[in-house]
Amino acid sequence: MQDREKRTLNAILSEQSPEQLQAIGIALAEAAAESQALISEVMATSRPHRIEVPDRADPFGLLNSYSKLGQSLATNPTAMLTANLDLWMGWVNLWKEFTTGEISAPRDKRFSDPEWSANPAFEFMRKAYELNAEWMMSVLNSADDMSVADKRKAQFYTRQTIDALSPTNFFATNPAALKAMLESGGQSLVDGLRNARNDLKKGRGRLSISQTDESPFEVGKNVATAPGKVVYRNKLIELLQFEPTTEKVHSRPLLIFPPWINKYYILDLREENSMIRWLVDNGITVFVVSWRSADEVTRDFSWDDYIEHGVMAAVHEATTQTGSEDTNTVGYCIGGTLLTSALGHMAKTGDKRIASATYFASQTDFSDAGDLMVFTDENSRHSIEQVMEANNGIMPGELMGETFNWLRPVDLVWRYVIDNYMLGKQPRPFDLLFWNADQTNIPAKTHHTYLNALYGRNELAEGKFKVFGDTIDMGDITIPVTIQASREDHICPWHSIYRGARKFGGDVNFVLAGSGHIAGVVNHPSAEKYQHWINPDLPATPEAWIAGAEEAKGSWWPEWLDWLAPKSGELIDAKPVPDRKLGDAPGTYVKMRLKAIAAGEKPATTYSAPAEAKPKPKAAPKRKPSPPKKTGATSKTPSRTTKSAAEVARPASKQTGPAKKAAATKKATTKGKASSSGTRKAAAPKKKTTASRKTTAAKKPAVKKSAPKKPAQGKSGSSASSPSS
Repeated sequence: MQDREKRTLNAILSEQSPEQLQAIGIALAEAAAESQALISEVMATSRPHRIEVPDRADPFGLLNSYSKLGQSLATNPTAMLTANLDLWMGWVNLWKEFTTGEISAPRDKRFSDPEWSANPAFEFMRKAYELNAEWMMSVLNSADDMSVADKRKAQFYTRQTIDALSPTNFFATNPAALKAMLESGGQSLVDGLRNARNDLKKGRGRLSISQTDESPFEVGKNVATAPGKVVYRNKLIELLQFEPTTEKVHSRPLLIFPPWINKYYILDLREENSMIRWLVDNGITVFVVSWRSADEVTRDFSWDDYIEHGVMAAVHEATTQTGSEDTNTVGYCIGGTLLTSALGHMAKTGDKRIASATYFASQTDFSDAGDLMVFTDENSRHSIEQVMEANNGIMPGELMGETFNWLRPVDLVWRYVIDNYMLGKQPRPFDLLFWNADQTNIPAKTHHTYLNALYGRNELAEGKFKVFGDTIDMGDITIPVTIQASREDHICPWHSIYRGARKFGGDVNFVLAGSGHIAGVVNHPSAEKYQHWINPDLPATPEAWIAGAEEAKGSWWPEWLDWLAPKSGELIDAKPVPDRKLGDAPGTYVKMRLKAIAAGEKPATTYSAPAEAKPKPKAAPKRKPSPPKKTGATSKTPSRTTKSAAEVARPASKQTGPAKKAAATKKATTKGKASSSGTRKAAAPKKKTTASRKTTAAKKPAVKKSAPKKPAQGKSGSSASSPSS
């Protein structure tokens, strides 16, 4: 294959026999017929199926941003002159290199085909493209008096234009496409046009670019297969509990809130990379919320409804069904943003049912939230509001998916245009891309809050966000938290996440992972991929944090488990997940595809009654205490049964490198309390003496309760933890 790829276009062309050239001519005629059919289908379906997009000439205010760019350049002619001189010198040098035969290696992976360096014509096209692209961006960068928002928008759409104009995106200037046509006798071109027609049909009039072959995958069969059961269901969520795989489990459960923009099984794709299975294998009792994709039943649900019927309902069930007083929690992306808002209200009302929180790639400070801010300024928000109104109070999942794809167009759009339509390849099966294409609808009211109150006005970070009518403050959240971010995350930039980390009022452990929004989070230790950074301090800026951070190879999961296990309670006998007659995991909500929802299909509608706390056993009659026996010095050595759950569950041999060093400096968890100094340097406080550490570790599991307490009530009494049927 490598030798074939190294063959030049001229060499392949010279090998063509008259019969082969005739076959290419026949294929080109067939391709012309396919092109005509494609155009006819596009014209016949000019208004795609059910997604309504209001007709606006400039829905995202691009022309206004470019107008301001022009005004800025007009007032700074020196900058424009400098940029043009650089462009002119670049062209002079390009012609010099072209005439002298100098060859330079391409810097862009799109130009990895040897033809881009070996063939003078293609090399010239490549260098000219790179030169013009640099000039366009330099002109933008010289507009110093533009607002940050206008400049970001102009830069974003300029990069989109540059990426779209790459010579690799055009059949006649893509050597790989020309080679494929010659070698296949023109069949690659025919196959590519058929692929385009199939994608247009799949999108029901809207070009839906296939990134993977979805046919081999089925939710619950070969993805989302961790054994478990649905233990609670209301109109918004199904709560899944997963079967234990160890004889002993930690008594305090872990409750995970994934984003509702995508489905939960990103944490359970395959057995070998499933975070859910990994947690269960480490003795953690795992609950996961599976959100319902918005339909006519949930289209009117608000942010408060997601807290009441999502967070509060799940917390009530996880604690009541397990008999635990409280639970540890995880929030992923927007699921973490929701969790933070709920925690702010719980702190204000004295609800202590959440003992700790971990955040995966989740923002709370949206003052500089990356390229998504291009779609969240006032003009863009107004356009999105019109889209949701036109679609009967629902943000269509297809549009959300396209938005995220266009944040990385080279990898998630143009790559598949080339492979599918120019090279005529069939997409390969890939579980991650299958999950990425399994999109969800979002209620308009909930999305409105996300766009306006959070992205638009940054209310959560500024202490102005309201939950159930009460203003909350992140500084009131004093439970210990771990906050994970990914260094190459283009959706939730790590600098933005770091700024939000400093808003919490308690102990904060910040971990930075390699890779991006998905691979940075889902990185099983057995894969031995990427790296992560740890720093026990939380200085004022992310730059200062990374400067003082220690890099460690591999996954950040073991580092997190070192933090989580001591907060997960004593070890108790594992029990099978009870059968609530609601079905096995992964449940029914996760299986609802957008096409099925559009056709009017409904998931299961057997809703649960809220679990009731078990009554406390009657206290035994009090007896007069006997005087202590005099046996000399009183032994304070704890018994074997009071050993820390973390000490029993996790041998020291599993703690290596920075994780071992960090674990040695972390103090034992005090449930939900902030340090008395009020600082946020909680990831690694001052080292204790050996005796102090042993005493602390021994005391924690020794505190036992005769029966779990009744959970605190939500905003509206018992109904706050359970939606109406």
